[in-house]
Amino acid sequence: MKVLITGITGFVGNHLEAFLKDKADVYGTSRSNRSEKHIFEIDFHSEAKIIELIETIKPTHIFHLAGLSNVKDSWSHKADFIQANVIGTIHLLEAVRKVDTQIKVLTVGSSEEYGLISKGVDKVTEETALNPVSPYGISKCAISMLVNLYHKSYGLDITHARPFNHIGPGQRLGFVTSDFAYQIALINKEITKDSILKIGNLNTARDFTDVRDIVEAYYNIACFGKAGEAYNVCTGQGIIIQDILETFISFSNKKINVLVDPSKLRVAEMPRLVGDPEKLFWLTGWKPKQKLEDTLKDIYDYWIGKC
Repeated sequence: MKVLITGITGFVGNHLEAFLKDKADVYGTSRSNRSEKHIFEIDFHSEAKIIELIETIKPTHIFHLAGLSNVKDSWSHKADFIQANVIGTIHLLEAVRKVDTQIKVLTVGSSEEYGLISKGVDKVTEETALNPVSPYGISKCAISMLVNLYHKSYGLDITHARPFNHIGPGQRLGFVTSDFAYQIALINKEITKDSILKIGNLNTARDFTDVRDIVEAYYNIACFGKAGEAYNVCTGQGIIIQDILETFISFSNKKINVLVDPSKLRVAEMPRLVGDPEKLFWLTGWKPKQKLEDTLKDIYDYWIGKC
């Protein structure tokens, strides 16, 4: 098994590389120049360079993680998100089509593709209508449609993962668990003199999965997924953001004062978005292993070490 991970230096890419190190020869791409011989600097604006890279590496599997992922940022940089996520994916799929249609490709979408779901729906399945309510969600929805197009039209062996909220140590700021943990770490290390933690909307429910479980699911989909199909990657459990915050506060040795920050509120917010992982479970037997509280503690410890 020879694997190419686009965006290998990102949050998920790092964890996926670690998971695959004993299972495959791993190569990756990065937007910046790297010293590691197995990581190639590449611009996904250039189909020709992607073709050259694929011809050089000759991967059996491609995990396409490269792109932009912050929902809030997508409102301010709509064109950038479409360019990076949609056009970049087209260039990759065109390259695979022209070089070797037998390469197994996994594209990564998002639960944001489902967007605003009908009232009364407890868990969304892969059959739930896609109704994105953010530029980021629209870009990922377009990728899932490209998967269908390239499989049916050109016979590409391509599958699509729809991860729900994935979290873990190493995730950058701009995501809820990292933002909470970072701010509490600053307070506990007395780097900030006040004890104010700035928050957004605490009343929404989301489906959180540890990134270390996520990458195992990606591997299973890439190996055993049916071409042209999408698979939810999630726990099936809805967690209120307020409960996430309270768990982080329980790790603190200092008193925490909470303040709503309007800049952290989204233009459009789904009150609840929880997935149904049964399709993936019946395909591969995959189930998340990490306990949520252990994941949150790992995130907090990561930021304590970074501050």
